[in-house]
Amino acid sequence: VQLVESGGGLVQAGNSLRLSCAASGGTFRTYAMGWFRQAPGKEREFVSAVSRTGGNTVFADSVKGRFTISRDNAKNTVYLQMNNLEREDTAVYYCAAEEITTDYVGHLRDAKWYDYWGPGTQVTVSS
Repeated sequence: VQLVESGGGLVQAGNSLRLSCAASGGTFRTYAMGWFRQAPGKEREFVSAVSRTGGNTVFADSVKGRFTISRDNAKNTVYLQMNNLEREDTAVYYCAAEEITTDYVGHLRDAKWYDYWGPGTQVTVSS
C-alpha cells in the first residue's frame, strides 16, 4: 500500500492544522493507521493511532486533548486534526499502516508494528 501525507505547513503557535494521509493499493479498512513525527536531532516519536474501524484511538501524552485522529474508510484517508499547536510540535509528520485483523490499538505506539510508511509532511510552528 502507498501512503501520501498532505496538509503540512507553517503555522503560528495556538493555531490549527489538519493533516491527511491518503492510502492506495491496498484494502484500507484492513489497516490500523498511525501518525508519528520526527523533529530535527530527535528520535521519531509516536503521536496517535486509530483502529481499522475508527472505534479505538490512542494518543501520546504530549498531544492528548489537542490532537484528534479520524479516518474515512470510504475515502481511504486518515486525518490528524492538530489544535492549539505549540513550537514543540514542529516536526516531519509521517503516517503509517499496519495490516491487522482486530480493532486493538494497544501496541500501536511502537513503530515496529507498522508495515508501510509515507514520505512525511513538514509542520512548522512559529511563536
